[in-house]
Amino acid sequence: MVVTEGLDREALAALLRHPRLRMVLDVLNGGGEETRLIGGAVRDALLGHAIKDRDCATTATPEVTIRRAEAAGFKAVPTGIEHGTVTVVVEGEPFEVTTLREDVETDGRRAVVRFGRDFATDARRRDFTINALSVGPDGRLYDYAGGLEDLAARRVRFIGDARTRIREDYLRILRFFRFHAEYGHGEPDPAGLDAAIRERAGLAGLSHERIRTELLRLLAAPRAVETVARLAECGLLTLLLGGVAELGRFARVVASEGRQPDPIRRLAALAVMVHEDADRLRERLRLSNEEHRRIAAYGAMIEILKTRPLPLDPAALRPLVAEHGVEPVADALRALAGEPRPVLAGDVFPALSRLETGDDPVPAFPLRGRDLVAAGIEEGPRVGELLEAARRAWLAQGCPTDETSAQALLARTLDLARL
Repeated sequence: MVVTEGLDREALAALLRHPRLRMVLDVLNGGGEETRLIGGAVRDALLGHAIKDRDCATTATPEVTIRRAEAAGFKAVPTGIEHGTVTVVVEGEPFEVTTLREDVETDGRRAVVRFGRDFATDARRRDFTINALSVGPDGRLYDYAGGLEDLAARRVRFIGDARTRIREDYLRILRFFRFHAEYGHGEPDPAGLDAAIRERAGLAGLSHERIRTELLRLLAAPRAVETVARLAECGLLTLLLGGVAELGRFARVVASEGRQPDPIRRLAALAVMVHEDADRLRERLRLSNEEHRRIAAYGAMIEILKTRPLPLDPAALRPLVAEHGVEPVADALRALAGEPRPVLAGDVFPALSRLETGDDPVPAFPLRGRDLVAAGIEEGPRVGELLEAARRAWLAQGCPTDETSAQALLARTLDLARL
């Protein structure tokens, strides 16, 4: 008997009542063709999770899918026609509809497929049992690989032989850990874990972009801390990052985020010890310019704080956020909390929180070039030199922002200009 306690059958039934999904299923079923909701939507509905995508599998060829969709007045876009995928757009909502397939050839990165008409065969070519579930328009649930029992047990298990599944696409190594971090309880499936370790050399053949997508999703998952630690134990994390990892800082940053995971912040805490690490990660994971800027700023702040000889109190916090911004200071302080350096005063984090929320404004340097020009300094490079000297003095004073201090700073700067 299959044990399925804890699965939300009513949520699955509610999913099938989604009006635009019903329209797609009604159009694509009948006349010798069968179409079902499949994969992630079925899995997430049974777990009571929010539904991200409503994907369908069909016996109809892409040409038939397009013809039926357009005859019903829907837009049909051949988004992955070589793999049998057509995106059907109903009242602005997209549904991916993919023809049933069989693998003809795989090389560890991509597969050559042919279209089929057997849902069981299509299900058995998928990666994990919990991703091979499908449901028909009548609500009948189909499970060809034992996915229901695994889902109830919160167990991520490969379909069939784990090493065979991985050799079809080595990205499945990362997906195994990512799905465990999102859906699994307890220890990873032993057979899957053993296969991932034995086949780890295949990761080298994957594109940087594919690794990036899976890794960032893993870092944002609910059980990221335990799963990343297991990746490190297996020697896989170093292969992915190309460097050492800081598991303690990663765990502290995850704990500080609550329900709003930020994968780039977590990546920085995990893999950036100095700002040069950001350059390596940019190339290795194809980070965007903005993502690189963030983790480089974090790395630079780590260097500043780890070499700081004096305790950090709210007064000393002001120059840091004025010069470097609140975000890198906050991220670095939360990552370093509890380490010997920097030494933190007890009221630093409340002060930091007030700066993050805007209850206390971030100090703004009070002088501009036009202030010096208006006071008689000739425009040119000298203005920039004087402003930089004034800024250093202002930071050393603790970033006062009152008008009296600003006027005194201007007067000292003008005195400097006369020397």
